[in-house]
Amino acid sequence: MFDSFGNKVKIKDSPETREKGLAGKTGDVHGQTTPSMMDVEVIGTPKTDFAINVYFDDLKSSYWFDEELLETIDYGQGSVITLDGVDKKWTKGQNRQWIEENTTQTIIQSTTKTPDKKWWEFWK
Repeated sequence: MFDSFGNKVKIKDSPETREKGLAGKTGDVHGQTTPSMMDVEVIGTPKTDFAINVYFDDLKSSYWFDEELLETIDYGQGSVITLDGVDKKWTKGQNRQWIEENTTQTIIQSTTKTPDKKWWEFWK
């Protein structure tokens, strides 16, 4: 089962994918859903109540597919996810797991005291 965000997939040739102009295109998995609960249009005829969302960079759009219409190209090793306002990033590792890292900047304070200057001696 496709269950991994970030996988790169190729769309298989079928009457439905040809009709939409998507046969042979490659994209990235951006999610999965239960179509009966979400009221999404699914390309293909899923045997179970499950669909995969694939995003296409060149189209700047995504579509929901029956998983049978997708062929995995790679598992997205090295893909990085960040979220605005969250001081973390996630990188997809060799074992297909997401590795979480803290991205909070460390502030280094100097222990060297700066000499006292008079306000008018700004050039020193």
